[in-house]
Amino acid sequence: MSKKKYLPAGLLTVAALLIIGLFVYSSGQNEDKEKQETGTAAADPTEEERMWEEASHTPLGKYPETVEYTLGKIAGSNNSNLPVGDTYEDNAYTRYLKEVLNIQNVDIFELESDGSYEEALQVAISDREIPDVLVVNGWDNLERLVENGLVEDLTQVYEECTTDTIKEMYESYGDDLLDSAAFDGKLYAFPNTAIDDGEMLLWLRTDWIEKLGLEEPGSMDEAMEIIREFVERDASGSGQTVGLACSTEVISGSSDTYGVDGIFTRFGAAPEKWVLDDSGQVVYGSLTSGTKEALGYLNGLYEEGILDSRFLLRKPENIDELIKEGFCGAVFGRWWAPNNPLSISYSADHTAEWKPYLFEEDIADRPQTFESYDDRMYVVVRKGYEHPEIVGKYVSAIFDHARYEDDLYANEVNEYFSINVDPTARPMNINVDYIDALYRCGENLQKALNGEISVTELSGLEKSYYNTCRSYLNGNLTTANGWAAYASRIQAVEVLNAADARKIPAISMGDTDGEIPQNLQDLEQETFLQIIVGEKPLDYFDTFVVKWYENGGLELTESIERNTR
Repeated sequence: MSKKKYLPAGLLTVAALLIIGLFVYSSGQNEDKEKQETGTAAADPTEEERMWEEASHTPLGKYPETVEYTLGKIAGSNNSNLPVGDTYEDNAYTRYLKEVLNIQNVDIFELESDGSYEEALQVAISDREIPDVLVVNGWDNLERLVENGLVEDLTQVYEECTTDTIKEMYESYGDDLLDSAAFDGKLYAFPNTAIDDGEMLLWLRTDWIEKLGLEEPGSMDEAMEIIREFVERDASGSGQTVGLACSTEVISGSSDTYGVDGIFTRFGAAPEKWVLDDSGQVVYGSLTSGTKEALGYLNGLYEEGILDSRFLLRKPENIDELIKEGFCGAVFGRWWAPNNPLSISYSADHTAEWKPYLFEEDIADRPQTFESYDDRMYVVVRKGYEHPEIVGKYVSAIFDHARYEDDLYANEVNEYFSINVDPTARPMNINVDYIDALYRCGENLQKALNGEISVTELSGLEKSYYNTCRSYLNGNLTTANGWAAYASRIQAVEVLNAADARKIPAISMGDTDGEIPQNLQDLEQETFLQIIVGEKPLDYFDTFVVKWYENGGLELTESIERNTR
């Protein structure tokens, strides 16, 4: 009888594991061999494949090869003030996007938004042949694209390929903005954001105030008296000094057409906007008693020579010339007025000193307004385009990474702001930013200039402005762009902050555009001009209101009332 040999328990365990391991290894080898022989091997992804995957599903992943996209481009006037040699396909923005994301636009058309772009857009939609990426003017056009199945659902793109900062920016406007680009719960476009630009400011030539031995104004009435002195004492010394600039549009809104919006704001009026009146009813802002009072005030300014006596004969370009030649020292304008149009004054005469004014009592009775998305810009992607994510990546790179994170490649992009390159230079013409971006930037710039925070704490955009403003204040930069950066980003924002001029959030009108028919627009402009120059008495305003309602205004108001409740 033979004796059995026993292995210690520990060795038995090791032996078993070795046997199992060899079995698994052998099985794996055989399986791999079988897969290779049958062509079904699941090989590990290559580095290039991993790069494509990351780029397709992250905000800032770089494509391993250049991704080109055709683009319908809204161009700006004067080539968007791009530096000599730069084009819409080769500039600081496109070079940055190529470096960071490896994407490149190929422009199918480059047209200004004066009707020619809209015409090209309508043709593209009708032919059902749109570029890979398209900037759309107006919510109606967006709706048409979606209903015709021409554009991609960007819901997943927004979730995966926008940074947390971009999402915070959109969220700062509440739900309405993104909802305007959503249909049946799906996001089909990236909407343009409209930052709070504050109220209209009155810009005066303070070198003229000093020249005439006057005191700076503490109220609107005092400011108007100063303008009277400008005219009567010929502050320009040319014999051609004119009063307060005013275009025949009267109301400029957010444009730069030399409106006198600030006068209407003083009387609690908001012409050309839908508002809630004192009784809580929806009313067109051009019909209110405040608007009537403002027209009466403007008539007084005209009769006294304070308002430019020849304003009915002038086009905006004529007023530009008056400012450039030094004949006009008073205009209303937004915070960016130093960039456009006042930089032409500084370029022609470095001694011209323009300063902004806003009087707190004049903005105390601002009405509650409504907002339509009818004139909003949206970026869409052609249905079937292979890389719809580039839209999310684009806004993340330009409006987050370049501004807040990237000190290596973004300098050229951020310098565009300080040298007054127009935003239309960007491939996609939208802007994405916080609703209070103007105030954030101004506050940080002022703190850095005062030494309260380090320059390293500024975003790339803010650093660019800081360098320009610092150079201007030190006397090392005497260009119009240097002055404009300081006057707009520091002086104007200080005035807005001091007057607590931040906007009252508007009520969304949803998919109601509230557009005023041309016949009623013409009636309004004609009436306003007739009252201002005295061709009609002020009480004619009441007749105008009746006519406005009788000629389609009543039905329009009732429709707005139904759709905003």
